[in-house]
Amino acid sequence: MKVDFNKNPDGLVPAIIQDASTKNVLMLGYMDEEALQKTQETGKVTFFSRTKSRLWTKGEESGHFLKLVEIKNDCDNDTLLISVNPMGPTCHTGSDTCWGEENDSTFGFFSELENTITERKNAADGEKSYVASLFDKGINKIAQKVGEEAVETVIEAMDSNDDLFLYESADLLFHYLILLQAKGFTLQDIEAELVKRKK
Repeated sequence: MKVDFNKNPDGLVPAIIQDASTKNVLMLGYMDEEALQKTQETGKVTFFSRTKSRLWTKGEESGHFLKLVEIKNDCDNDTLLISVNPMGPTCHTGSDTCWGEENDSTFGFFSELENTITERKNAADGEKSYVASLFDKGINKIAQKVGEEAVETVIEAMDSNDDLFLYESADLLFHYLILLQAKGFTLQDIEAELVKRKK
């Protein structure tokens, strides 16, 4: 891997640190050639600290090391993307990330949809929604609805109307997310089960 350390006068390149599993960005640091070499040799991410003017291995005081998984160089050879397994919180404040976010698996819009389902399930009685009404009817009704949507999706899969297939697929997934919550689970639980099967 060729890294252009001469592009900046200080000989440093930015190193974006990303959790290998969740894909969340944890922090940004800077590396010189020696820091990169030490990271590769030890398997623990090491930076050049601009405030301390020396090499600094993340976790050397806290024990919250960043265990190296992979290093990628960008198209200009002057920025690194480093995938890690964090051994505890990354930020010196105790937060998972330097942006104060939790380092959980996120599924983009699907995570937002899960949150919306939770909010509507827990809404006050005066704010009844379709989701709340399904939860009120109980697990049998929710499971039945998933079954109905699955049948409709299968029927549309055997037809040639892609728009109807996508429509029914969205209905199926939406109702499946409701069923997951009714059973006390989330997409993270499904992800964990699939990861177990990968091994």
